[in-house]
Amino acid sequence: MPHVSDAPHPIDLVVPPRDGDVGAFTVRRTLPWRRHRSVGPFVFLDEMGPVRLAPGQGLDVAPHPHVGLATVTWLLAGEILHRDSLGSIQAIRPGELNWMTAGAGIVHSERSPDAARARGGTLHGLQCWVALPRAHEETAPTFAHYGAADLPVIEGDGCRVTLIAGAAWGRRAPVATLGETLFAEARLAPGAALTLPADIADLAHYPLEGTVTIAGRDFAREGLLVLRGGATVAVKSTGGAHVMVLGGAALDGPRHIWWNFVASSRGRIEAAKAAWREGRFAAVPGDPEQIPLPLR
Repeated sequence: MPHVSDAPHPIDLVVPPRDGDVGAFTVRRTLPWRRHRSVGPFVFLDEMGPVRLAPGQGLDVAPHPHVGLATVTWLLAGEILHRDSLGSIQAIRPGELNWMTAGAGIVHSERSPDAARARGGTLHGLQCWVALPRAHEETAPTFAHYGAADLPVIEGDGCRVTLIAGAAWGRRAPVATLGETLFAEARLAPGAALTLPADIADLAHYPLEGTVTIAGRDFAREGLLVLRGGATVAVKSTGGAHVMVLGGAALDGPRHIWWNFVASSRGRIEAAKAAWREGRFAAVPGDPEQIPLPLR
């Protein structure tokens, strides 16, 4: 009689996506979720699109503030222009990384560049928030951009992995993360399998395209697949797949999230709300519009 393993499946939880509104289109949001607030330091995960924008239509996220986190923008199609209160002006395109550390406070906007808006086209990407370690919550804000040539690419056995942040598969990405963080994009050819790092405390993977098989179960675009800690997991693809991998060290305590603010104390959230309401955040040069503080 064949042995039937009673070991738990390595996928601990599937976080279903919910629709969120960002103006021109909706997003698929998986973090935060009421039953699972974070994966490693990742406390927010939106998939934007894919959405087809008509000529003249574009993304318009007016200046808004952040504290206590780093924003991570990774595009799969289209183009976005980032501006912030440090004076940064940076277009981002597929395969490039924008990493903005808010720390004590920063303001930024995200809009379609004029040329991209005029021609229209597809916009698709991911936006994440990484909660900063408590010791770095009030660090000075910074912004960094990395081109596609700056990011390590690991290829072999039908897998092509772009290491966006952190260390895995024998390589390390150049971005300074302040805490242990892993973020990667993987494309699997038909029949390929990708072994995920087993030494990452909290780890999840997010299927973008195709169906993957993990320990005998198939997963498509059900949402964020959260792994059990310490498990060695092989992500297999029969027909080809495109997935994101994210995680890192567990947070050093709970985080409070309100609007665009993340903090280890409610008092810090209240202080950020008051600062925005009273106009005490720095402005974004060249983009004077501001999103008002929500009423609740």
